[in-house]
Amino acid sequence: MVAWYAMQFQFNSSEPIYRQVAEQIEDAIAAGGFEEGQQIPSTTEISKEFHINPATVLKGMNIAVAKNLIEKRRGLGMFVSQGARQRIVAEKKDSFFETFVVGLVKEAQNLGISESELLALIKRGYEQ
Repeated sequence: MVAWYAMQFQFNSSEPIYRQVAEQIEDAIAAGGFEEGQQIPSTTEISKEFHINPATVLKGMNIAVAKNLIEKRRGLGMFVSQGARQRIVAEKKDSFFETFVVGLVKEAQNLGISESELLALIKRGYEQ
């Protein structure tokens, strides 16, 4: 299980820290580090642990709230929404298809690799 303190931020990256916060929360939910219904660390805890401005952390958390991955419970904190992991996995599968599979199939077609040959190559990849 991935613990929240295993989060890592790239302060030299061109990607804004608030987006990294949202992605780290999403990745932790997808990996099972945060279970559905579980409370996640507070804005203050994350900002202190990683030396990030609390407003920046909150901005990242609000992205996760907008995606219905976490929910605010007044006076209690932030909790992982029901169905969050399934939504993340479905989104990642769609992205995987668009990013990798579509290009793989096009390249296979360009090389004259048939569907059955491509499937055999994929099976071989799983065996290695």
